[in-house]
Parts: sequence; structure tokens; C-alpha cells
Amino acid sequence: MASNPERRAALVDAGVEVLAREGARGLTFRAVDGEAGVPVGTASNYFTGRDDLLRQIDTRIHERLAPDPKVLADLMTAPRDRALVTAFMHDLMARAQHDRTGYLALLEMRLEATRRPELRASYTKTIRADLEYGMEFHREAGLPGGDETVAVLYLAMLGLLLEHLTLPGVLEGVLPGVTVPAGLVERIVTTIVPERDD
Repeated sequence: MASNPERRAALVDAGVEVLAREGARGLTFRAVDGEAGVPVGTASNYFTGRDDLLRQIDTRIHERLAPDPKVLADLMTAPRDRALVTAFMHDLMARAQHDRTGYLALLEMRLEATRRPELRASYTKTIRADLEYGMEFHREAGLPGGDETVAVLYLAMLGLLLEHLTLPGVLEGVLPGVTVPAGLVERIVTTIVPERDD
């Protein structure tokens, strides 16, 4: 197995691009080589197989879509209220819009997990850990609402992200006077997150 970390990272990022554009069926070593601009056969020297490539893509997508620690630190200086939750959700939306390819690849990973039990098990574990981390972060930060609030917020934002990044026209004008996606983020948080805990 080849060990050049920069080349491996470039191949994984190329895999993200191929997955987002072509779907899981188009994710071949040859397609990854072409996307990365390397000789045919290069990817097969870096990954033990397609499952290994998918696992590394999963890890890379989460790195690419993770919050910027500086942005997070800046946000955490604000009062622990609904407005801060709204700011976090705007940041989530901005990250997904900035790396649309990464988010689309994330959606493709979900679809591929429905067809591959071994991927489903590991991917379910990863996404479940993300949700549990979000709940823990919410509690420790002293934000309004509890685990149920976080779970419902997660589901609502997942739906908004899915629609906005795949079929943005579906949401345009649904709620007159509400901008997409910013105004919808505001509505979601206002509807789900209590103003404060009593």
C-alpha cells in the first residue's frame, strides 16, 4: 500500500467529487484517478478496495463539513439563548453551501448505506455519534431545550439542507416573505427551540 499522505488526501478529495457528481455507482478507482489527474492505477495503490475508499471518504467529508474552531469560539461568546442556536444553524447552512459537493457526497453515502449492510452499520454509528455529540454540546453549552429539541432540530435542518442543496426551487415562495434558506433557518429555530428553559 502506498503511503504518500498528500497523494492519499488528494485521492480521497477526488473521491468526494466523483461521489457527489456521479453517485456511488460512478465511484471507481479509474474515475478517482481521472478526477485527481493521476495515472490510471494510482488509487488502487492507496486503498485496499472500494469499501476502504468509502470509509476514508466518510471521514474526509466530516472533516470538510466540521465547524471552524475559531468561528465556534467566537459564537460561544454570545449569550446562551435561541439567538445563539440560530447562529449555529446559520453556520451549519453556510458550511453546507460553501462545500456543496461535500454535502452532496454525504447524501450519496446515505443512499449507498441503504444498499450495503456493512457500510450501513459503520455509517449509522458515525451519524449517531454526531447526533449524540450535538446533544451533549447543547446540554454543556447551556442552550435552551434538551435532547428532544436537538433531535427535532437535527431532523428539520436535515430536511432543509436536502431540499435547498438538491431541489432549491421546491422551497422558493412556499412561505411568502420568508427568504430561502436564511428565513427558513430562522423559522425552524423559532418553532423548535424554546426561548429559554423555565
